[in-house]
Amino acid sequence: MTAAANQNGRRPTTSRRLERAGIRDVAAAAGVSITTVSDALNGKGRLPDETRSRVREVAERLGYRPSAAARTLRTGRSGLIGLTVTTYGEEPFTFTEFAYFAEMARAATSAALSRGYALVVLPASSRHDVWSNIALDGTVVIDPPDQDPLVSELYRSGVPVVSDGKPGNCPVTAWVDNDHEAAVLGILEHLSEAGARRIGLLTGTSTDTYTRLSTEAYLGWCARVGQEPVYETYPAHDPAAGAVAADRLLARPDRPDAVYGLFDPNGTDLLAAARRYGLRVPDDLLLVCCSESDVYAGTEPPITTLSLKPRRIGTTVVNLLIDAIEGVDSGATAGTGAAPAEPATGGRLFPPRFRTAGSGPPPGTLMPTELIVRASSQRRHPRTTVSPPRPPGES
Repeated sequence: MTAAANQNGRRPTTSRRLERAGIRDVAAAAGVSITTVSDALNGKGRLPDETRSRVREVAERLGYRPSAAARTLRTGRSGLIGLTVTTYGEEPFTFTEFAYFAEMARAATSAALSRGYALVVLPASSRHDVWSNIALDGTVVIDPPDQDPLVSELYRSGVPVVSDGKPGNCPVTAWVDNDHEAAVLGILEHLSEAGARRIGLLTGTSTDTYTRLSTEAYLGWCARVGQEPVYETYPAHDPAAGAVAADRLLARPDRPDAVYGLFDPNGTDLLAAARRYGLRVPDDLLLVCCSESDVYAGTEPPITTLSLKPRRIGTTVVNLLIDAIEGVDSGATAGTGAAPAEPATGGRLFPPRFRTAGSGPPPGTLMPTELIVRASSQRRHPRTTVSPPRPPGES
């Protein structure tokens, strides 16, 4: 006889307590109708506050969760929202392998689930007809380029779109982004204070706002301080091209004595190139890159990184999207829990503020970035030898 059988040889029936509570159970326990339960939990109808509170308390105690199928029938929504990167068009690009996108997607998934939605992550190179085969209530698009055909198609289909990144001329419902100009200027100031006299940039060839605004901020700074720009570009979706571009930058006759790399792999690419050319970091070359990876805390030397706070952005874009789907008039920040993040030890926020776009659509929110300063961007002070004092009268 197994433990799963009773004395009569039959399997025991599942305990009623283990079954999922339904809306009828909530109605019976609260002493109200099924319609009243539905109205109370969905914020509808003209119910006394006491009744609404009692129904919600009973539903919570019983562990009631609305049926996704019932919600679809009632609201016409599927409970699915999309997430993709369209920066590089149809180029093959596994964006979840990059730390920023992975962190952002994890936070977006949690935020969606907390509000009763599931997140569908589609490959960056998906054809548009793949999207049309999935009943999405809305979509988050990361770093859309100018005139993004996917965003335009979703807009024509009536699907709300919130972008992680300023959308340029793309028709989005709302957007969330970092102040990339302020971040780049903060890094250039940091490198200048560390003794850099010719700062270079490793950047991309795409037209997304992150790449474009960061590069423009660097070029504008060069014009103001009177430095000739020293930079190399490459298609950022191709990791091999990044290593080649880093090598080109350090092989130039006007080689920089400090470099900022816009993309996740640039730190290791530049460190490897520096070693090939016999350059010591940070003595001969100061390095900073934009990355969310904790790998850079353990490189030799540890590399200074700029964090764009992707988890906070992922939470914010999803809440903005769901507010739009459900018709919540949230402006640019309501429902997002948006507040400046606390810097980690040794971190600097660029800038610790938010800004909402003006009266014209689409509304946007700027989030702070954080510079995590490590040894690669701090010059070592030369050692000095101090001789012991000589006895009086000794020459």
